[in-house]
Amino acid sequence: MASDRPRETSINVTETHDGDRSLIQDERRRKDNLKDRFIGAIDQGTTSTRFIIFDGTGVPVASYQSEFRQIHEKPGWHEQDPKELVASVEKCMEEAMKAFLALGHSKSDIEAIGITSQRETTIVWDWETGEPLYNAIAWPDTRTKNLVRELKGKEGADDLINICGLPLSTYPSSVTLVWLLRNNPEVKKAYDEGRLAFGTVDTWLLYNLNGGRENNVHVTDVTNASRTMFMNLHELRYDDRLLNFFEIDKEKIRLPKIVPSSDPKEFGRLAIGPLRGTPITSCLGDQSAALVGHCAFTPGSAKNTYGTGCFLLYNVGEKPVISKHGLLATVAFQLGAHRKPIYALEGSIAVAGSGISFLMNNLGFFRDSRKVSEVAATVPDNGGCVFVTAFSGLFAPYWIDDAKGTIFGITQHTQRGHIARATMEAACFQTKAILDAMEKDSGHKLSELAVDGGMSNSDICMQSQADIIQIPVERPSMHETTALGAAIAAGFAIDIWTTFDELKHMNRANTTTFEPILSPQESAKMYKQWSKAVEMSRGWLDTSEIDPDSTDSG
Repeated sequence: MASDRPRETSINVTETHDGDRSLIQDERRRKDNLKDRFIGAIDQGTTSTRFIIFDGTGVPVASYQSEFRQIHEKPGWHEQDPKELVASVEKCMEEAMKAFLALGHSKSDIEAIGITSQRETTIVWDWETGEPLYNAIAWPDTRTKNLVRELKGKEGADDLINICGLPLSTYPSSVTLVWLLRNNPEVKKAYDEGRLAFGTVDTWLLYNLNGGRENNVHVTDVTNASRTMFMNLHELRYDDRLLNFFEIDKEKIRLPKIVPSSDPKEFGRLAIGPLRGTPITSCLGDQSAALVGHCAFTPGSAKNTYGTGCFLLYNVGEKPVISKHGLLATVAFQLGAHRKPIYALEGSIAVAGSGISFLMNNLGFFRDSRKVSEVAATVPDNGGCVFVTAFSGLFAPYWIDDAKGTIFGITQHTQRGHIARATMEAACFQTKAILDAMEKDSGHKLSELAVDGGMSNSDICMQSQADIIQIPVERPSMHETTALGAAIAAGFAIDIWTTFDELKHMNRANTTTFEPILSPQESAKMYKQWSKAVEMSRGWLDTSEIDPDSTDSG
């Protein structure tokens, strides 16, 4: 017996090594196979559209990006041409496919398409003609702020957040739709006659990519629907209490069917462009897609996207958490009808990259937004400047609709670099406020923050973020996490992947980590100064709201 033991141990060790070797070989074979499988991702953001083709390992192999017009007819108004949104998608697909084919691939190599898009942006069209009845009203638009104040005084207003997870603000699509019905006779006429179709950008794109009136595909996914204030967050269906509050008669308006974010059939097939006939198998709001792209599938994981705005999503698991501290409760994703939905707490910041664009386009600080870090590097700190970038008021966790963009601390010493730093820091400070609120709501302190989006490319900005929140910030080497999330969701629908565990190593190589350098005491001082600036920015009046007869002339 004693002499047999080493032999048994030796045999077991040998078997284990052989098993490990076999597992490694299987994994290599699987990875090689995945490199020959491709998914296209449409990423339709606030200012530009991308089409990126990924292989099954999450590596982008071909892409194209195209910007489209932003329409600002009045202060606080932000519109887009619905037809230009569709045209930008078509152009990006055509150009990316040229590059893909030039690599020796064929159209048939792309097995599915995923779509991710800006959320809340509202589009209405005539169901009989398929023609838009008004420009798309984009999510940062604040024309509804007086309407929001009116609705907040209505009976039942305080109950809405418990049903849909969102507070009343200028942000969700519901308030925008009410404004359109009140202010546009053509929209109201179509509604009264039962011809009005409603959707967010995802619904509009799916409708058109499926051939418009030819096939009448009118769907949305749970992540986008959760941003309208029409969907019951707990039951994932339209709720009559919500519709009645906004005085929307569901018999007079065509609302899109709500489906999971990943499905092999519900989103139809491309009826236009070079990939005609390819199935569309996923649809997610852009921030949900970014969470999936970071493979943040477990409760307690989070990501922050620094795009036009800045959006921090925190995975809370299979049950929604209604915030008591100014955050949004939303659907994170539902990757198939057979899987339960996953929920998130979200902090939304209206201005991030758009603040950099403001420095470039309005103040002429630089000609290329990527130069912001060079300008910021000309000075060691913000020089005492604090920029409350409240171009659309302040979103989470403040929800101050009468705040205006304000720069504090300007002196004769102030240079462009100070203001550039203060602009980037504005998103970082608001992220800190959101993380504090998330900790209170969840009872959990985040240990690290995954980041993506254009502003995350700035080392100065990400170091500032780490210093302000006092935890490590992790930036993946492949930054297109939003598009990757759409591709991952599309892949789940056609069984390229079947478990989350298969994705645990995706986009993990060469991650850059920013550790806090600033002392906690100095960080706290900076945040206290920011908080004071926020309070001083509130209560700003438009000239239309000022009664000259009541002005104190002193």
